[in-house]
Amino acid sequence: MATREEVAQMIDHTLLKPEATYDDVRALVEDAKQIGTYSVCISPSMLPLPEDIDLGDVHLAVVAGFPSGAVAPSVKAAEAALAVAAGADEVDMVVNIGLVKEHDWDGVALDIASVRDAIPFAVLKVIIESAALTDEEIVKVCEIAHELDADFVKTSTGFHPAGGASVHAVELMKKTVGDDLEVKASGGIRDGKFAAELIAAGATRLGLSSSQAVLDTL
Repeated sequence: MATREEVAQMIDHTLLKPEATYDDVRALVEDAKQIGTYSVCISPSMLPLPEDIDLGDVHLAVVAGFPSGAVAPSVKAAEAALAVAAGADEVDMVVNIGLVKEHDWDGVALDIASVRDAIPFAVLKVIIESAALTDEEIVKVCEIAHELDADFVKTSTGFHPAGGASVHAVELMKKTVGDDLEVKASGGIRDGKFAAELIAAGATRLGLSSSQAVLDTL
């Protein structure tokens, strides 16, 4: 089992509530620095960050097409590009789940490729909303993300009524992408036991809004 410090370095310390303010982001960043998380993940509307918010060694991630994914690929790509230009290191994009359910694989590929092409040097995580998909759909979206040189596949936004991360989904995603891509588990992770199970299943990054509580219960 990874140490507390090692698990902390797997965490994207996340604040995506629509009512979040810059004061909330300041508190998030200070928490991340104190806890030792890898990054903070915030909404792109918060960028560029005010000069008084010092990230230190903490990386900066933002979302794109969040939370529904149901926006035009060009809009999603522009959102991602603007965020990277404003300081983001990583972008967590939501795929168009409707296209996945339609099995419009060309449309899904265009969606992902548009964002990848817009941010060629930033880390790209592809959120597939695994709880809303069949196993076959999970595998297919992961295969497309792999073909298009994404860096991660990610389980969930944490906002979908179908649910968040599951051990089964992480195992299936890891089996599909192997060691070529990383797997981020996100959504509904509130204690250390579940986090440890997800890591054992193949997750190398965790999206958490309750980072301290998870670390305290490892």
